[in-house]
Amino acid sequence: MNYQVIEFERKGNIALVSINRPDKMNALNNQVMEELKDVFTHIKNDDEITVAVITGKGEKAFVAGADIAELNSLNVLSGKEFTEKGQEVFNLIEHLGKPVIAAVNGYALGGGCELALACHIRLASVNAKFGQPEVNLGVIPGYGGTQRLTRLINSGRALEMILTADMVDAEEALRLGLVNKVYPSDVLMEKAFAMAEKINSKGQIAVNLSLKAVMSSGELSEKEGLNLEASLFAVCCGSEDFKEGTKAFLEKRKPVFIGK
Repeated sequence: MNYQVIEFERKGNIALVSINRPDKMNALNNQVMEELKDVFTHIKNDDEITVAVITGKGEKAFVAGADIAELNSLNVLSGKEFTEKGQEVFNLIEHLGKPVIAAVNGYALGGGCELALACHIRLASVNAKFGQPEVNLGVIPGYGGTQRLTRLINSGRALEMILTADMVDAEEALRLGLVNKVYPSDVLMEKAFAMAEKINSKGQIAVNLSLKAVMSSGELSEKEGLNLEASLFAVCCGSEDFKEGTKAFLEKRKPVFIGK
């Protein structure tokens, strides 16, 4: 696909996806969603890509929400189709099988907050603001916000954000556990890539299976989760990376992983 509203580039094994509608505060419209679906499908299927970073272009917004002009035309039938399409894209990101880091460089509101929630790690600049203001428009979050926000923080704070439509700043988001770290704006991308490179340096079989185990935890009982963990641990033990990692530790050197 020839992307018009996102940018995609690779830096070694790391993919960078940037939503590129700064004049519209990077608002999500149908074209953005179609291009996100295409690019993350490509990232999922490209074995050379091990980690992805997503951000918004410009200095004001990660994604400031949905395109209200598109929302205004929805009815009962088209509204359900609209939200299911968005959920499909964000589910793709959440279940990519590879770590996705959100570098939240400004407003992350509505669908923008939901996009960040679908990522596995969230880093924020000091000027980032998060919110689910959909009730101001007479609707509820529709791209997973009612589910992921509740799982990430707690139901009381999630309901407070959703029902009041109040925004939280970066420091409050950090306190709530909504983001992992907060950085000055001018070093956010540097820090995001440093984390991506650190993850990339580890045994990728172990990274991806750790991700699978953690992402499955909300869908399984504790017993089922422990059984899955044991099975995935055993898979790691059969890999060349496991042999290399343990041997390198004993030899007091850095391991050279090959992803096998």
